Amino acid sequence: MGAILSIDQGTTGTTAVLIDSKSLKLIAKVNHEFPQIFPQPGWVEHNLNDIWNTVIKTVTEVLVKGSIKANEIECIGITNQRETICPFHRDGRPVRNAIVWQDRRTFKTCQELKSQHEETIKRKTGLPLDPYFSGTKIHWMIQNDPQVQDAIKDDDCLFGTIDTFLIYKLTGCTSHKTEASNASRTLLYNIEKDEWDQELLDLFQIDKKHLPEVTDSFTHFGETLGLGFLPDGIPITGVLGDQQSALFGQAGIDKGMSKCTYGTGAFYLINTGTELVRSQNGLLTTIAYRKNGKCFYAVEGSSYIAGAAVQWLRDQLEFFPESSQIEKMAMEASDERMENILFLPFFTGIGSPYWVGDATAAIVGLTRDTGKSEISRACLEGITLSINDLIESVEQDTQQKVKELRVDGGAVVNDLLMQTQANFSQTQIIRPEVIETTAYGAACAAAIGKGTLTNEELSKKWREDKSFHPKESPYHEGKKKKWKETIKKLYL
Repeated sequence: MGAILSIDQGTTGTTAVLIDSKSLKLIAKVNHEFPQIFPQPGWVEHNLNDIWNTVIKTVTEVLVKGSIKANEIECIGITNQRETICPFHRDGRPVRNAIVWQDRRTFKTCQELKSQHEETIKRKTGLPLDPYFSGTKIHWMIQNDPQVQDAIKDDDCLFGTIDTFLIYKLTGCTSHKTEASNASRTLLYNIEKDEWDQELLDLFQIDKKHLPEVTDSFTHFGETLGLGFLPDGIPITGVLGDQQSALFGQAGIDKGMSKCTYGTGAFYLINTGTELVRSQNGLLTTIAYRKNGKCFYAVEGSSYIAGAAVQWLRDQLEFFPESSQIEKMAMEASDERMENILFLPFFTGIGSPYWVGDATAAIVGLTRDTGKSEISRACLEGITLSINDLIESVEQDTQQKVKELRVDGGAVVNDLLMQTQANFSQTQIIRPEVIETTAYGAACAAAIGKGTLTNEELSKKWREDKSFHPKESPYHEGKKKKWKETIKKLYL
């Protein structure tokens, strides 16, 4: 049996998936979490050795679980948390911890640069000037970290997003590459010219020689070499940033198709084809993928916190031992007791469409009879109201109603969450059979890169699991109004 290995390196863990190369059906999946590092309030880091060890562990275990021999793997696809930036030596050793996309340490730098440079940055990259993206993180390392400074002095420092680090390690430190969807998240990449932008590199004091080569998303990135857990010679043929990979896994390859992934954060993408659409309503313009040297674009909305809010209730407040139990608890809360309660899940600032980098989370409208069930339901509502802001921004940009939304990610198994989203957004929510579409999309990208799959064949293989149809009520309209008023009052 031939198989595709997909490595999905996410914010809280790594998932290895085996997909049958002919049917594209799931053979096996293994996930392992790794520790989050919080050196100071607002700072988030990852130990790259922890990440690499979870790659070794998940790949080794998924082969056993799927009863697949390593030499039966035909190709490898990679998808990754995007803006997280890694500094590593030429021999593959980490220079320091990676700085994670959620990290806010460069907020002050962004504020200082905004008045002079934000418009130029937005025009060139499609992105606002925000700590979310990689450029200011690299700048911070170069300015503040002695280990990075020494490595640069010795010409022994390479930078890259997580995909670059994994490609480098998997290929025995021979291939320092990324692809366009990841490069477009760095604040350093000109998405119209499809190249690293020298003016932006100069602004952030970054030498281009430390950055990876940017390629198509579906191509030959290199081959496995010198690994104890995989044989030499397996080609890496597909790489996409996690949200672009999820769009691909949802077969969202045609202009106008959209998806929302509910993971640690929530990310909404709508495919705009070869047209570079610039949002007037707080969304990002990004590269969806690059094929045969041509860029295909998307408009994206980012909510930094989604599933992480449920984890907070689970871990910090100990509402329930398992995240999945929130659905049952939230269903015990009635509309009458929920009318004034809002959960604003802005633990790491607000992303689209408001872009308030120093915002913090809040729960408002509590009374003496508020309990765990009401706060749990408010948490789910807060996630869906954040995403509804993204959907409304897209509708304003496109002047068209979003009639259906394909959803994926671990949280979409929660039927209450999905129905709540349908109700607030007045949009049909469609859940596919495969909800791990990020890993699935990377496998499909690898198959396309290897030449064994076409876009048309991918569309035919996509299957729906369940649809959630919107229900109108004064409750939802009132809550949306209260949500907007509260955000304006507290943050804007």
